[in-house]
Amino acid sequence: MRIVFSTLLAAFIVVAAFGPAAAGEARFAIAMHGDPALPADFRHFPYVNPHAPKGGRIDYAVQGSFDSLNPFIVQGDAARGLVDLELGYNVYDSLMQRSYDEPFTLYPLVAKTVETNDDRTFVEFTLDERARFSDGTPITPEDIIFTVRLLGEKGYPRYGTTLKKIDRMEKVGAHGVRFTFKQSDRELPLILGLMPVLPRHATDEETFDRSTLKPMIGSGPYVVDHVKPGEYVVLKRDPDYWAKDIPSKIGFDNYDEIRINYFRDPNSMFEAFKKGLIDVFIETDTGRWNTGYDFPAAQSGRVIKDTFENGLPSGMYGFVLNTRRPTFRDRAVRKALTELFDFEWANRNLFFNAYTRTRSYFDNSELSSFGVQATEAERRLLGKHIGFVTPEILAGTYAPPASDGSGRDRAFLKNGFDALQAAGYKLDGQQMVGADGRPLSFEILLNGMSGVPVASAWARTLGKLGIAVNIRSVDSAQYLQRQQTYNYDVILQKYISSLSPGTEQIGRWGSQSRDIDGTYNFAGVAEPAVDAMIDALMNARSREDFLAAVRAYDRVLLSGAYVVPLYHQPEQWVARWKHIAHPETTPVYGFQLPAWWREPAVN
Repeated sequence: MRIVFSTLLAAFIVVAAFGPAAAGEARFAIAMHGDPALPADFRHFPYVNPHAPKGGRIDYAVQGSFDSLNPFIVQGDAARGLVDLELGYNVYDSLMQRSYDEPFTLYPLVAKTVETNDDRTFVEFTLDERARFSDGTPITPEDIIFTVRLLGEKGYPRYGTTLKKIDRMEKVGAHGVRFTFKQSDRELPLILGLMPVLPRHATDEETFDRSTLKPMIGSGPYVVDHVKPGEYVVLKRDPDYWAKDIPSKIGFDNYDEIRINYFRDPNSMFEAFKKGLIDVFIETDTGRWNTGYDFPAAQSGRVIKDTFENGLPSGMYGFVLNTRRPTFRDRAVRKALTELFDFEWANRNLFFNAYTRTRSYFDNSELSSFGVQATEAERRLLGKHIGFVTPEILAGTYAPPASDGSGRDRAFLKNGFDALQAAGYKLDGQQMVGADGRPLSFEILLNGMSGVPVASAWARTLGKLGIAVNIRSVDSAQYLQRQQTYNYDVILQKYISSLSPGTEQIGRWGSQSRDIDGTYNFAGVAEPAVDAMIDALMNARSREDFLAAVRAYDRVLLSGAYVVPLYHQPEQWVARWKHIAHPETTPVYGFQLPAWWREPAVN
């Protein structure tokens, strides 16, 4: 079954020429660029079923383990599904609700209106008087201020980045809260709008940054019902959830119970799915998608395979080279390694030719710089940093080297060999060594076994040039600890891209995140050209300026050779048991699990 995404994105392009609300005008919604696509009297989002039946239980499967129910802090491995981009904001609501059919637009939830000015030097939210925590306590402006401060001081580094940008936080009237910024920031009003809401009266500030298995009082549609550490978390619908009938929540949160089950690897998850213990399986394995659904339930139609199309950039999936390690400090060495992944062989022999080679951090979208010559606007933005960009990437003529797919393409290998030789390496017997005589070798750290085939494929090619690669697979707990402290040479990582990249890029590639544990700056990037382009895209006012800034940013990241680009699925694959249903319309961001439901049993 193929599901095509909706055309609401076209509406965004039409309204993008209109500016934001003037200062002093409170509005029901806010968009990063242009105006919201939906009117103030919208009844529900266009990608939900407003008549979806309520009831029943959904069983999800996730890989790994957990030892904490606090999803906002660095310490511990937090349970999935509490505040989750995939499984839903089930336990904690945010100030406003994001529409996944627009690049970056927020609609009412805890806050019923939002106000800012053209320069976006402040934002003011007016709370819905009906908003309540799960214990029935009203949500107040004091709770919002408390949350932003607490998360900024004791939560993940991204929250601290937000707090540092705020000059003043103050209560306005009985239900308003105003944030004044240290400087103009286009995205900050929306970042604050996505802040979760925590109860001041029921949160221990002193111990907040310590992992805990004690359920916390939330503000969302579900509460934690019971927990078996490391194995499962069960969420139960809050029958008194205050927001269940507001437009931005119609069609969502359709189950009485959500159970998140933990498994040690994807194969165990799939076996549980085949037995009916899991209701939905998000597929990422091309071999399994093509040949693994021959079990009786799939053959009889009780299990359905859905293919979803979306309008998202591909994102970047690849081997991240940790530049904190001496081996990867030289950009020329990194670039040579990025050109030695034999995609054609891997795609043919491992993936049934189901993947597309990734050539940009925003591939498959208008944000991509691939095949596009840099415009004058991009060149002006790059300014003094233009020399950092590889000439071919600037001209739009660069493409990753392609092999003949045989695994023995001598021209492909020679291209990589010549690049390493230009970087100061040479073959000494069977080893590739540097000018200091040290062999070129490194370790790939993997979370479980799922990445072993692709890592082995890359290691196989590198081995032909005398580069020694050790592949080390560890359990989720050890992997998370090493990842958070950057204790690795190379890891396999997926960077999800949106149609509105912004503040999150600081945590991924910005200099200020390089030396802080727990960020997404896995490559250890500290490059002025990267920082300058992040600043440019975050401060773009028009859609045209934003597009130029993101493409220039894409060119800088590609030129830095921080990641060995691999491949992406051109579609989304999800298998489900027939009793689980979903809306007919798919938004631009792809399928949305919180809008799915369980069909009532037929007597």
